[in-house]
Amino acid sequence: METNSPAPTTAQIDADPADTLRLPRVRQRTGLGRSTIYRLMAQGQFPRSVQLAPRAIGWHKADIDAWLAARPQASH
Repeated sequence: METNSPAPTTAQIDADPADTLRLPRVRQRTGLGRSTIYRLMAQGQFPRSVQLAPRAIGWHKADIDAWLAARPQASH
């Protein structure tokens, strides 16, 4: 019996689960809310998510770390 699911992408094949962050962890690390993350993604100001499964996405940890490092630090 054949399945009609698409072949996995390179990002799906190469993604190490330890290097992939799901949305709750991204929110925790960035301090941003869900809608802000998606708005910034749409504006090209936040790393793009990667498809992990048909209904699951995540972000590469290195991309989130680089994004955080590039953000200006708040002075207190």
